[in-house]
This record gives sequence, structure tokens and C-alpha cells, in this order.
Amino acid sequence: MLAFGDDVNRLAGATPLGFVAVFAMALSSVPAPAREPHRHRDAPERLTGPSKPDLSARKRLGTASYYARQFFGRPMADGAPMNPRGNNAASRTLPLGTVAKVTDVTTGKSAIVKIEDRGPYIKGRIVDLSPSTAQQIGITPHIGVAQVMVEPIAVPLPDGRIRLGSAASDQSTPHRRLSRPRFSALSSHRVFVHPESPGAPRRRSSSLP
Repeated sequence: MLAFGDDVNRLAGATPLGFVAVFAMALSSVPAPAREPHRHRDAPERLTGPSKPDLSARKRLGTASYYARQFFGRPMADGAPMNPRGNNAASRTLPLGTVAKVTDVTTGKSAIVKIEDRGPYIKGRIVDLSPSTAQQIGITPHIGVAQVMVEPIAVPLPDGRIRLGSAASDQSTPHRRLSRPRFSALSSHRVFVHPESPGAPRRRSSSLP
């Protein structure tokens, strides 16, 4: 049996293109460089660490998503189980217990939610909704996320008062979707009406921030 070198010499002498063949065989013996791992340029940026509480009761524009199935029934930040058919929602900055109006800017549909959890932890997203609420305002599983306006109605403050937002006096806010216990809870607190709520009754305390 001929050695590999003898085969190469015989091939080179048998044809004018021998040198080309030899060169090609030499290249085939060189291992190919390892490929760099594929990077997803559009992968969402995750946020870590606590966020500064937003007590301003001002409206915010951002992206809404909704809870995945694996979170159904799990305890939320306030201890209650996540209800996929409820109006529970998550925010990184609004205080727990905040009642807010969420409007899909594309469909114009609105829903009332109560902030009971923390999240979402994706840059640009400002609220996580239950699947029921998401569907109510037009966010389908095919769409996944949507641009929304979050308008606080009532924001609980650390001293026990309630700060009302502009949505509290908005005639288009579907107040009837709020359950009675939430209204009774508001009546037991001192109320501070945000300046963006013209026409609403103002009950101010001398110790306002």
C-alpha cells in the first residue's frame, strides 16, 4: 500500500493540475476555525435591583405584557395568589394597592387594575397584566405586548393618605368595574387630590409633601 505522500506525488505527476489538487488536499487537512456563538441582537434587556417608588400619580406611556402560565396561582408581592382572570397587575414603581386605568393606545380599550405584584423586569415595560385584562384591552397571545397608557386613579402614600390621579375625575374611567371593598378602603384614608385632577373635590392636609 502506498503512503499518503506517494499518492500525492503520483497525482501531481499525472496531470498538469496536480499542484492545484495537492493544494486543495492540504487545505482540507486544516481544521476549520470554531464558529462564534450566535448572539441575539434583539434579546430584551433585563432589569435588576429595586426601582424608586413613583408616588406622583402621573400617567406614564410604555409597554404592557401579561403573566405567563407558570405564574398562575403563585403568591404575588402582596401575598395574594395570582389570578389569571382577575384585575391584578404588576408594576416596578407604583406602590402596592395602587388602582390604575390601563389603556391600549392602538385599540383605545381600557381596563381598571390593582397593583399587587412587582415587575415586569424587561426594559421599556411598565406593567404586567393578567391574561384576562390583556385580552380585554386588545392584547392577544399573537401580539404579546402593546403600547399602553397607565393612569393612576388612587395611589396609597407611606403616611396612609391616598393621592388621586387625573384618571379619578375622568368621565371615561369605568369606575363600575371597581369592587366596593376598594372604594370603602379609599374612604378610610385622608385624600390628597393631584393637581392634574381639575374639578375634583380637594381635601388637603397641612402636612403635604
